[in-house]
Amino acid sequence: MFNRKVFETAEKIINEEGYSISTETALEFTELTEKGTMDLIFCANRIRERFKKNRIFTCAIINAKSGRCSENCAYCAQSSFHDTGVTTYPLLSKEELVEDALKMYAAGATEYSMVTSGLRLTGEEIDRICSAAGTLKEKTDLAVCASLGTLSEPMALRLARSGITNYHHNLETARSFFDQICTTHDYEEDIDTVKAATKAGLRVCSGGIIGLGESWTQRVELAMTLRELEVDSIPLNFLNPVQGTRLEKRPLVPPMEALKSIALFRFINPAANITICGGRVLTLKDYQSWVFMAGANGLMSGNYLTTAGRDYAMDMEMISDMGLETCRK
Repeated sequence: MFNRKVFETAEKIINEEGYSISTETALEFTELTEKGTMDLIFCANRIRERFKKNRIFTCAIINAKSGRCSENCAYCAQSSFHDTGVTTYPLLSKEELVEDALKMYAAGATEYSMVTSGLRLTGEEIDRICSAAGTLKEKTDLAVCASLGTLSEPMALRLARSGITNYHHNLETARSFFDQICTTHDYEEDIDTVKAATKAGLRVCSGGIIGLGESWTQRVELAMTLRELEVDSIPLNFLNPVQGTRLEKRPLVPPMEALKSIALFRFINPAANITICGGRVLTLKDYQSWVFMAGANGLMSGNYLTTAGRDYAMDMEMISDMGLETCRK
């Protein structure tokens, strides 16, 4: 028998404008058994179809500045606190940034993000990012995005004026668990960056990583925080334990747990874009196409920051085989 509470909640989200699932109900859904989880996934798909129809967007990124990060995030291969053997280099030239973006555009990417390591860029580095963004807006119709660490309001305005439309800054995990993951900056700095980007008129992409050791309650807490901030897009990553980091021995999230997490974020944030990003291949294995049924409407495709991703053509084929179509957000 179908789980009545799941079905009725989904119906309210779909049919009652402005309806929001309560924290109590979301926590109740975290305790669903395997059968109940399948019901949750089925209903998350219906919510996705209601708010996002069958349109899927794809993102590509470049690791524009690698390694030597001052922050001690427990999962990060680029942290200066970890010895992971990751390649390090300063911010790429404008020409390199533009060339890589044009390649991904030709392959079918609808969004392109320049991502840098470190807590914050210098003014000169921001200028280079802005110049590359301006060129890309002239040559393509890509949605140009950036993930450059923490921002002040003046920095956010400079990015917006350059042609960058989306700013990515993950909260990574719930506030109540953050000090178990990072102690070199405060959670509120990340919140302030999201708010500064929003105030500057940028569309904000902010999410986190599932599988850091957080509880189901803390996953719900993160989803609720993102709802309060009214972010446009929620990227969900799954921990890929990297040798040399503090979390190198953490087990992978089981595929059905990963899908259940996606479904919960869709129930809590029905109108937001939900993008499945790092750790997707390793965690989901043969269940990658299920992310859409669980409520996702976006994929990060190609390589990630320091780990290999999935071939772009394979992702495009998967989207087509599911009867879905690619689009911009």
